[in-house]
Amino acid sequence: MTPEKVLSYSPQVLTQAQREDYFENGYIKVENLIPEETLIELQGVIAKVLDESRKETKSGSIFDLGPGHSSEIPVLRRLKKPDDYDEVFWNFASGLIADVAADLAGPDVVFHHSKLNFKWNDGNDDVKWHQDVQFFPHTNYNVFTIGCYLNDTGMKNGPLGVIPGSHQEKLYDLYHGEDWTGCLNDADADSLSMKDVEYLTGGAGSITIHNCRTLHFSPPSQSVEPRPLLLNCYTSADAKPYTPHPDPSSHAFSLVRGNPVRWADHDPRPCLIPPDWSAGYTSIFAAQTGENY
Repeated sequence: MTPEKVLSYSPQVLTQAQREDYFENGYIKVENLIPEETLIELQGVIAKVLDESRKETKSGSIFDLGPGHSSEIPVLRRLKKPDDYDEVFWNFASGLIADVAADLAGPDVVFHHSKLNFKWNDGNDDVKWHQDVQFFPHTNYNVFTIGCYLNDTGMKNGPLGVIPGSHQEKLYDLYHGEDWTGCLNDADADSLSMKDVEYLTGGAGSITIHNCRTLHFSPPSQSVEPRPLLLNCYTSADAKPYTPHPDPSSHAFSLVRGNPVRWADHDPRPCLIPPDWSAGYTSIFAAQTGENY
């Protein structure tokens, strides 16, 4: 669905100006959107997640663990598929945040995936420059991720950094030679102007939204406190996947708002095809650091 068509529907959560900013710049930030009781409920589950990760010694289908992880000092980089881990996460993804998604996808919205990322100030927590759609190409680019800061996130916490308008520019090759690395190569990354970067800081309960073509990264954390970021990805129902889902949960491709569609919409701009994910996928952290799959 085109931006013009999406904008013709009345918004439910976002303002019309926020929707217009998203389509123009490829991202928006909304401060303090999440109700306090919902935020407290989400934060409560985080403690359980971290406790459970202490029992693990290597990454698996639930947890992605960083170097140095131990029961005494957990280094949990990602809870995979939080929507399957605890119903609190799915209620969140299919509730208020799905209403937000409908303001940008149009009335017919499909859930793609969810993940809970952490930063630990261990020298290994930066996320390099990349765009999302090369990981999961669709027939059009009405695909986006809504992030929720579960703790206050300032510059010391390694916030999301985006380049405004980059969603209208080229897509980058995320292979280095024959190897998929999930990030821009050094030459492409060095060509970006850091003066153009907007850092999306915000208090706990604030959300960020970025389009699947938007260039983004996050710098390392400088705080001793972990920074959790809950991410939910949605598509317009007329955006159909070209390739296998990298890591599907039980809710992948669920229609969370509106009705099924019979016609796919095709954007004429080409998209890079990733490796065949049908045998499984670890995480962007593993790809960007060159860890074995």
